[in-house]
Amino acid sequence: MIVGERKPLEEIIESLEGAEKVLVAGCGTCVAICMAGGEKEVGMLASELKMAAKLRDMKIEVSEATAQRQCDKEYLDTLKDDVKGKDVVISMACGIGVQYMALNYEPMRVVPAVNTDFLGANLDVGEWAEYCQSCGDCVLADTGGVCPIARCSKSLLNGPCGGSADGKCEIDPETECAWQLIYDRMKALGRLEKLTEIRPPRSWKTSRDGGPRRLVREDQKA
Repeated sequence: MIVGERKPLEEIIESLEGAEKVLVAGCGTCVAICMAGGEKEVGMLASELKMAAKLRDMKIEVSEATAQRQCDKEYLDTLKDDVKGKDVVISMACGIGVQYMALNYEPMRVVPAVNTDFLGANLDVGEWAEYCQSCGDCVLADTGGVCPIARCSKSLLNGPCGGSADGKCEIDPETECAWQLIYDRMKALGRLEKLTEIRPPRSWKTSRDGGPRRLVREDQKA
């Protein structure tokens, strides 16, 4: 899931300069699960903005709405009546939702209320960890299901750096060494010989540095 966290109220207020009618728009999926931008968080932000407006004598009218997903046009269209007549939409979705909202309701001014942090797993209540960087060239089949790109501090593809100690990363002693995890997992699977294979440099076409990526499924297009 995409993990994010709410921006400070002051930063959000600064982005509303000149606006009188504002819509706080939430997203009911990833940011709702990590408690950053779901319906509950929309209500909280709307209340904070109304209180701030009174205290600062700001002429601002705040309304709220939540779509199931802001990254899907079908669900985004459900907000069209809420968006109508607004000066600014405060999107509480991830960065994808903010951009897609701006694209679909152009030339509406859309500002973010959430910082998009990473793709992560829910480890415990209120705790998430980055497990994937969506690099587009997945090697999990060869590393026992542990990602060396996201979970190794140096994103090493061909084994550990040699600086870890007691299974912990030399950069952050609170972080488990990804390659220790990979070794332990592959040993348990009886596949240690797989780690002797040298992986070539990553493909420019599928790497994160190759520009904006796009996926088209021709079999799904009408």
